[in-house]
Amino acid sequence: MTTYGLLIFDDAEELDFAGPWEVFTTSAMLRNRAANSGAANSGAANSGAANSGAANSGAANSGAANSGAANSGAANSGAANSAADAVVLIAERSAPVRCAKGMRVLPDCTLDDHPPLDVLLVPGGQGTRREVANAVLTGWIRATAATAAWTTSVCTGALLLHEAGPARGRRVATHWSFEEALQQRGDVTVVGDARYVVDGKLVTSQGVSAGIDTALWLVGAMHGRDHARAVRRHIQYEPAPPYLADEFAA
Repeated sequence: MTTYGLLIFDDAEELDFAGPWEVFTTSAMLRNRAANSGAANSGAANSGAANSGAANSGAANSGAANSGAANSGAANSGAANSAADAVVLIAERSAPVRCAKGMRVLPDCTLDDHPPLDVLLVPGGQGTRREVANAVLTGWIRATAATAAWTTSVCTGALLLHEAGPARGRRVATHWSFEEALQQRGDVTVVGDARYVVDGKLVTSQGVSAGIDTALWLVGAMHGRDHARAVRRHIQYEPAPPYLADEFAA
């Protein structure tokens, strides 16, 4: 099971977390579907074996065999459910969060009641300029990143990771318009020519839509490239923006 926690706060950029949310939840759906399919096939095989045993052993053993098959099915059902991934939105408070472009989002958890996280994602947006001074939030990021398998940011979420500590001394990406400001904070190397940057268990990305690339790379790192390709196909992520050729021709 993989648990993803996506931090949200007032004035967070919507696509910074909504894009990765789509990737992570699609990954969870495909993995859960595969787990349930495997459990169903295993249950059918066990049921067939139990019924065969019942025919050979008589009515008394038939009850035991069928009971065993039922227990086996329950066990397999539990195995499928235990494999279920989870994706949660986390905020400092339980009240709705108003994002940068006006979207209102209801968090699933607060900083104090979320499940243990395998992946922490910190979005960007204008709200990072305020939250960088929020010691409660940056302290939570610091503590959560210390136990998570992966820590990620999108856009200016790198500012919060730098303030909290995980991005210090690391190579990071951020929104193109914020690269100089982040570099001037010191103790960080801002990479300007990469859509996302992997430095150990820290993955940071450029602005807004780049979070989708980061999320796809991450599910591939955790669950395999073929799985990441299946996720990309499912969400039809095949960037071909209009007017790009015109822009470079000009």
